[in-house]
Amino acid sequence: MKLDELLSLISNQAGKTVNQTMLADSLGITRQTISNRIKKESEVTVSELKRAEEYFNINIENSIADVAYIDYYSDTFASCGNGSFVFSDEKTKIAIPTSLIGGFSKNKMYSMINASGNSMSPTIDNGDRLIVEHWDGNQIQDDKIYVFCYNNEVFVKRLSKNLDEIIIKSDNPEYRTRTISGKPVEELILIGKIIATFKQLV
Repeated sequence: MKLDELLSLISNQAGKTVNQTMLADSLGITRQTISNRIKKESEVTVSELKRAEEYFNINIENSIADVAYIDYYSDTFASCGNGSFVFSDEKTKIAIPTSLIGGFSKNKMYSMINASGNSMSPTIDNGDRLIVEHWDGNQIQDDKIYVFCYNNEVFVKRLSKNLDEIIIKSDNPEYRTRTISGKPVEELILIGKIIATFKQLV
């Protein structure tokens, strides 16, 4: 859920117009910070949701049953280039409307990470936020975009399976298609499938 959506929900439940200054007061931040985050389509964290509920004495969660709370690793970058990976244990719970998560299921695990590099442009650009549906043992679906680890590096690429080989493709034509076969296939570790992309605002 984004901050402007939160503003609308609070206004509806409180029965009055809640402006950016009032929301800033409830969250203990400045109005300018709220304004900047709205421009960047910043997501609301679960702790911020709780603070707003307490401040305005309302129950937001009951009115947004179609929201999933997922882990956002703001410092985690999956490479869309030549394979860089920066990992941090720091994570934040954020609220995402389930309508934005293709094939959403309460029985599946999801998280959000950031993309780095341009090999998947224009589908995925540097800095885009990606929702990952974590791998649960299903077969690779041809031509879907996956996050995977190979040779201790993490990538975001299109994968296709052909008998005992895996074809790794980029959407950017400047990057060549790669194929791994035989025993090296066992070294490819699927992390999950990309099911939604949030474009970075310029």
